[in-house]
Amino acid sequence: MFDYAFDGTSTFDVPSVNPPDCDWRIGLIVGPSGSGKSSALAQFGQADRMEWNPCKAIVSHFDSAEDGHIRLSAAGLNSVTSWIKPFHVLSTGEQFRADMARRLRDGAVIDEFTSVVDRNVAKSASVAIRRFVDRRDIRRIVFASCHYDIIEWLQPDWIYDTSDRRMMVGRSERRPEIVIDVVPCLASDWSAFSAHHYLTASLNQSARCWIAKWNGVTVGFCSALPFPNGHFRSAWREHRTVVLPDFQGLGIGPRLSDSLARMFVADGCRFFSKTAHPRLGAYREVSPLWRGTSRNGHTRDDYNNTTTKTKEDGHKLKHAHRSCFSHEFIEPC
Repeated sequence: MFDYAFDGTSTFDVPSVNPPDCDWRIGLIVGPSGSGKSSALAQFGQADRMEWNPCKAIVSHFDSAEDGHIRLSAAGLNSVTSWIKPFHVLSTGEQFRADMARRLRDGAVIDEFTSVVDRNVAKSASVAIRRFVDRRDIRRIVFASCHYDIIEWLQPDWIYDTSDRRMMVGRSERRPEIVIDVVPCLASDWSAFSAHHYLTASLNQSARCWIAKWNGVTVGFCSALPFPNGHFRSAWREHRTVVLPDFQGLGIGPRLSDSLARMFVADGCRFFSKTAHPRLGAYREVSPLWRGTSRNGHTRDDYNNTTTKTKEDGHKLKHAHRSCFSHEFIEPC
């Protein structure tokens, strides 16, 4: 009835992908559904299928705790509270990141990349994966995806488009600039972020608070408290900084912390921050914006002198032997 000539035989020619001869790191096969992406991907090997033990935390599926921390963070899954959960209770976006953390290796073949996640997760995870692959010098990973919006974020070394069977070599598109708006908010807004902080869900009600927005969407939270000190005046310290899981991996957290500190320094204050988070601490160790204090990298043995009669004393005693990063924000030289 459509006047379509059909003799009962249908054929399909599988695309043949010829990657460049150079020693590339990431290749991408992209195109609409039914255009032969999976068949073309099979030329590079069999896609891995990850098995997850429902009785174990996801971080227990790696070679070591150190390896799990590095790989999960690299995939943009920076929430410690998510690391200790079994795979099946994670959100779809968290499951996607955890799966990527285990798959990333030389010669990996990954089909349906970002197909089951929100586009914000797709973008942030793509940035985190590209960064991890470059840092670890991983080679010849091939992704297949029906989404073109990840290209500028993943920045593959070559792209094969199955819709027109065209090969493009080189990072052809520049990654978009991420502009974050930081606006004041109420302490009550912390409730949307408390479950995602890596150590505690509490917030001092006297804290000054801000939320971070990207294209009108709330992505993070930061706050600060006065820092009384007998040696100098007008000092503040960072209290809480959280980036929602869907937006982790884009580098928003450190930049949000920098922006918060810059606001106080611009008002003539000194600004300090202490963190146990390894990625944030490592960033500050090499950043020209931060300078380590006399307590940087040291344990707080003086916390052992508490009587544990108050909630604050109990908190100090719990963390007395933990080494933390301690820095002051400074202008670059």
